[in-house]
Amino acid sequence: MLDHVFTDAIGALRDTVEGAMLERQAFEERFQADVLLGDLTWETSYALPGEGSPPRTRADITLDWPTWSQTAYRSWYIGEPLDEPPRIEIEIVLRIQRLAAQPDPRRVLAVLPQESSPIGAERLARSGPTVEIVHDEDLEAVEWAIEVSYDGTYELDEDVLADGSKLDEHFSSMGGWIASTLVRLGDLTFEFLPPEEAHD
Repeated sequence: MLDHVFTDAIGALRDTVEGAMLERQAFEERFQADVLLGDLTWETSYALPGEGSPPRTRADITLDWPTWSQTAYRSWYIGEPLDEPPRIEIEIVLRIQRLAAQPDPRRVLAVLPQESSPIGAERLARSGPTVEIVHDEDLEAVEWAIEVSYDGTYELDEDVLADGSKLDEHFSSMGGWIASTLVRLGDLTFEFLPPEEAHD
């Protein structure tokens, strides 16, 4: 296994989300490298148990490790002074999908906090909602979705770089926060389309 602070952060976030009994969506996890810029990105999706396929509510999680963070981390690793600590960029998109009618964004925002639970000393800030409409071949609207993202950065100070176990502590509240937020979204009384039938 690759020994790197970014993969340690991925492991810490995965552990807290799965500890909250959320289910990872099949084939939704990706680890990508930008060959031109050098950035690393990890993406995954989780939903509440028993939601069907696709789930009615879903959390899409993205961690980005920009190339300048890698440069800062390498400098610290070889013992050079750390002018600016590396940061991980975090985005969590909370999505309600399979909607049978256009949702009222005000109802969604009413149950969502302005900020996430803490990640160390940081919190993710809520953005405005995005409404998605799916049309059929006759351009009739047949399905809707709405999503709200939380964005921010997590700074890795020298204490965290020296002791990776602090990542588990700093990310520990995120699993429960994501799970409880998905429950609040799932409790909204929207009309949903039936789940897709499984094919043998």
